[in-house]
Amino acid sequence: MSDFVQKQVERREHLLKFSQGILQGKDGKRLLKKYGESIQNITPHDMIFMEEQQLKMGISATQIKEKIEKVMNVIYEPLRNYKWDKPAEDHALSHFMQENEQLKLILQKMKKNLQKKNLEELNQNLNKLLQIEKHFLRKENILFPYLERVWQNCRPLAVMWSLDDDIRMKLKWLKKLLKKKQDFDSDLYKEIGELFFLMYGMIFKENLVVFPVAMETLSESHWKKIAAQSKEIGYSFIDPPEIHISLEKPENRKKVNLTDFNCETGRLSNMQIESIFNNLPIDITFIDANDEVKYFSNPKDRFFPRSPAIIGRKVQNCHPPESVHMVQKILNSFKTGEKNEASFHIQLKGKFVQIRYFALRKNDKYIGTLEVSQDVTDIRKLNGEKRLLDWD
Repeated sequence: MSDFVQKQVERREHLLKFSQGILQGKDGKRLLKKYGESIQNITPHDMIFMEEQQLKMGISATQIKEKIEKVMNVIYEPLRNYKWDKPAEDHALSHFMQENEQLKLILQKMKKNLQKKNLEELNQNLNKLLQIEKHFLRKENILFPYLERVWQNCRPLAVMWSLDDDIRMKLKWLKKLLKKKQDFDSDLYKEIGELFFLMYGMIFKENLVVFPVAMETLSESHWKKIAAQSKEIGYSFIDPPEIHISLEKPENRKKVNLTDFNCETGRLSNMQIESIFNNLPIDITFIDANDEVKYFSNPKDRFFPRSPAIIGRKVQNCHPPESVHMVQKILNSFKTGEKNEASFHIQLKGKFVQIRYFALRKNDKYIGTLEVSQDVTDIRKLNGEKRLLDWD
């Protein structure tokens, strides 16, 4: 074993033991005295590896989030001093980093709002923070799928997604709280303090852990695809960058037979099939028997974000850790034949959306799951009749 590899193994082992000790509530000073010298040379790659091991050991994302800041505080300097090639200004990763810089500026303005007790400006800046959703969506639905393809240790990404959801819930709660408040009080200070803690923690983990490892592991081709797919979702706090990238040159596309689909009920060309699916007033996603996303339709008005990056992605990775167990429960019930359908409905952006899952079978063999989402707001209001001859 080379000296470099031996030091890496020792460093990671000590980091894991230190982190486990913190999770178990052991004395931080003693742990630091025992392992501090070794972990002063920690790298972002080591941090990803350590968190992967914790998750494999059965430690939940919630448990990790509760104590991770104590660990991060100890290794802040080594991570900050880690040398890596920063992306160019027009690079897809740079857009994420620019958003984080703008986010910090908004948080600084909010701190001044607190000092001056300016409730109106605080509310305005909180509204600006809501733009963070586009940052989250690009990260979770475009960046993460590509990282999952190349990282051996990709489970920590689920912890990051869980942190994003914590921020989402905190922003939603603060928005409701500010509508009721006429002045500052201890409750408001507490909630905003928790929001700052979550957001600065997110920036820290992205800038010092996820982004350096992403830059060193993804190829130029990956980044071009990420940039091209980011345009549809949009950006947080920054002007949309000019992106002149084609995911696939027309001359490189495979020629397809104009009658690709033939069955006893008809014949359709590839173009016709795509047009039919994309014009149905529903979102469709197909997951195969191996739980991999194989297809999604592209309607004009989409309920949930989708990008080509998720094709081939395990559906379990398309959900935050808090809800994965329910996804798995539905899939298991479909595979065993216990259930054939699952239905849910939610309020989303002023719409009443029904989400249904259907088990697909061929000769009684499970071949996958179809997810169908539909806006049923107007359908719920229907009464009486409207016949074909009544159309105008």
